[in-house]
Amino acid sequence: MSEEIDLTGDGGVIKTIVRHAKAEADAPTTDNPVVDVHYEGVLAETGEVFDTTHEDNTVFSFEIGKGSVIKSWDIALRTMKVGEIAKITCKPEYAYGSAGSPPDIPPDAILVFEVELVACRPRKSSNLGSASEERARLEELKKQREIAAATKEEEKKKREEAKAAAAARIQAKLGSKKVQGKGKGKAK
Repeated sequence: MSEEIDLTGDGGVIKTIVRHAKAEADAPTTDNPVVDVHYEGVLAETGEVFDTTHEDNTVFSFEIGKGSVIKSWDIALRTMKVGEIAKITCKPEYAYGSAGSPPDIPPDAILVFEVELVACRPRKSSNLGSASEERARLEELKKQREIAAATKEEEKKKREEAKAAAAARIQAKLGSKKVQGKGKGKAK
């Protein structure tokens, strides 16, 4: 994994790049402040998943800098590029603080998110395209996520098949050794 980057200078928001974006990838700007992300959030203390877009294969959209998400997300997503996946560790003061977010997030919880920046775009405006174009864009994002999920599932299936085949080979070798061992014993 990459090095840890302290985005706040006080250890409050730590970013570790899991997958780098392409050099020419877009990044959020004042002209493109709306981001689409795919993420999973876990409690650092227990490793328990409290929120994810992986289960329903959706993206979460928000505008950076509007205070619609926890502080750490506004800080971290500004530093990311489309295609990048990063682990973001958030101290309570950059997340839900002493109040937490019951029932899933206890008070003073440190949170760890794995976030993928899927897209960044301009905020909605009457001159930036129609609702049908937005639906088409979201459908395309959904298709891309479904393809990625199917590929991941296929890779997992292949790994499981390879494990099963290896286990069968080992079992067969152990079985043949037992048969050979019994044959030698009878010959005595």
